[in-house]
Amino acid sequence: MTTTLRPAEPLQQNPDGTRSRRYRVCVNSRPVGRIHIGTHPVFGEAVARIMSLRIDEPDRGRGRGTVAALAAEEIVRGWGCRRIEATVPAEAEGAEAGAAGSGAPAGPALRLATALGYVVRNYAMEKALGDVPPALPEGSRGRPMTDAEFGPWSARSEAEYVRDWIERGVPETEARAKAAKDHADLLPDGRASRNMLFSVLEHEDTPVGTLWLALRTEQAYVFDVEVDAAHRGRGHGRSLMLLAEAQAIAAGRRAIGLNVFTGNTPAERLYASLSYGTTRYAMYKHLL
Repeated sequence: MTTTLRPAEPLQQNPDGTRSRRYRVCVNSRPVGRIHIGTHPVFGEAVARIMSLRIDEPDRGRGRGTVAALAAEEIVRGWGCRRIEATVPAEAEGAEAGAAGSGAPAGPALRLATALGYVVRNYAMEKALGDVPPALPEGSRGRPMTDAEFGPWSARSEAEYVRDWIERGVPETEARAKAAKDHADLLPDGRASRNMLFSVLEHEDTPVGTLWLALRTEQAYVFDVEVDAAHRGRGHGRSLMLLAEAQAIAAGRRAIGLNVFTGNTPAERLYASLSYGTTRYAMYKHLL
């Protein structure tokens, strides 16, 4: 039996400047699934995305997803793409990618992507929250970041974000473009941006770290947490995360999420110790 991709629509030229196309995954002309591929809205035309991939249940476990993903790579090579990316749910079934690692069970989609040579760059984690805000350790307290502190913090945060992407295989120009776009989208009004909280953690009246927490509709989200270099290794990272959880609960949120880049071992251990669980992986593959 032969597995092929057949267009389900014309090639789309989208308002954000990307191109995309949906395909049916077929076995001897019989539809068994679907795949949606496109170019990246930030990284540009040279980077493709598998936006979704699903094989129908009766045909799972027969290599259909593998063939579909490889065929998608050939298509985007024809578009001139040099890299392809996918977001893989942690425990998805049915060779499904496109909606989403430390310690999490590897679902079928993650095993498939790994077997095809995709590498995890970063992953999302979440935690359900209770009703009672956690207390900070004795001597520690959080306070709002001042205007004078915000400017230098914002510059450092964006520079560190750029470095995180560069260190994980993204060209500098792409990394800078992504950082600039993300900050512009998330912080259109700087420190006054809606539903954004910027805090400084003090321990015995000395500033030791910073926190950027977003209050989204369904959950809170930690965009940035950092302990000052001179104060690391003393438990302040845990205090900052407890501060984030306390702020989220006080705002009526019952879940909190965050992103962690692979290789950040201290952060991975901290989040695991606080009972965060992995929900999805962001993966990439260079196309030869």
